[in-house]
Amino acid sequence: MANQTKRATIYLEPELHKALKLKAAETSRSISDLVNNAVRETLAEDAEDILAFEDRAGEKLISYDEMVKRLKKNGLI
Repeated sequence: MANQTKRATIYLEPELHKALKLKAAETSRSISDLVNNAVRETLAEDAEDILAFEDRAGEKLISYDEMVKRLKKNGLI
């Protein structure tokens, strides 16, 4: 964990809080550690998505109707 941490208040649904407490106890990790890792993973997925969108930015757009027609023409539906 970083040397400097920030305190934040979050509100969890009761069942999620219970599950999080149980996981923390079973894995010998703190709730903060579990939440930090979950947020980090989510942000990493977002970063991957952003890069994928940027890589495909130059692609020609196709409408849904055109895609369905192509699938039908190619015998895929």
